[in-house]
Amino acid sequence: MPKISQKIDKLSNSIENRISGDSFATDVIELKIEELKALKKAWKFDWNKEFSYGNKVYKLVIRTAPEVIQGLLSISDKGDHIFMNLIESAPHNFGKSKIYEGVAGNLVAFACQVSYDKGYGGIVVFEAKTKLIEHYKLTLEAQMITSNRMFVDTKPALRLIDKYFNK
Repeated sequence: MPKISQKIDKLSNSIENRISGDSFATDVIELKIEELKALKKAWKFDWNKEFSYGNKVYKLVIRTAPEVIQGLLSISDKGDHIFMNLIESAPHNFGKSKIYEGVAGNLVAFACQVSYDKGYGGIVVFEAKTKLIEHYKLTLEAQMITSNRMFVDTKPALRLIDKYFNK
């Protein structure tokens, strides 16, 4: 199982242009399997696998430019929590030359919102890369379950939901 390796660069109420600081309203929309063909090879993960596993895959887009995917998220419903299988910023939002900040935070907040809407209290579980565990503790207030498994509990989940979705 892949471990979540997306650094949360910024928690803001939208995504922000890294250079200008301009904020843009976003939408998270379920990705259709037909849209996979348009993904460039620069994406790090094989998103086709997520569909083959039966996971829900969502795309983050800027409301005024929905044709450009800013990030992807794969989640599965575990009956009492949401599990984040994969999260990835688009290639143009990765590294030193990224265009937008806040992509990963936006997608984690969406996973928390799905969990809350399903009556799971916003609880989201994920496997973290070892080197990012402390980062997730600080940015998401995530807690440890096992050596690499972490979760976002109700209070921090509600803070994320409020930051991103209750504007």
